[in-house]
Amino acid sequence: MSQQGSGGNVLAALCNLFIPGLGQLLQGRLLAAIAFFLFWAISGALVWVLVGWVLLPIAYLWSIIDAARFKAD
Repeated sequence: MSQQGSGGNVLAALCNLFIPGLGQLLQGRLLAAIAFFLFWAISGALVWVLVGWVLLPIAYLWSIIDAARFKAD
């Protein structure tokens, strides 16, 4: 999972379709996984006050793109 566009990154991006942050956890990036999961959870809670309808898709897309573009040092 070291190269951008590698099979590991594709798998991580697919994992983020189910739960944002799961792909980052698969890549071994614990802090990023927690941050994306919290952003998703808070956005989901904000759906009740109508702000989350905008933030929830952003949380999904951002976590998927981040996992797909990750490049290990």
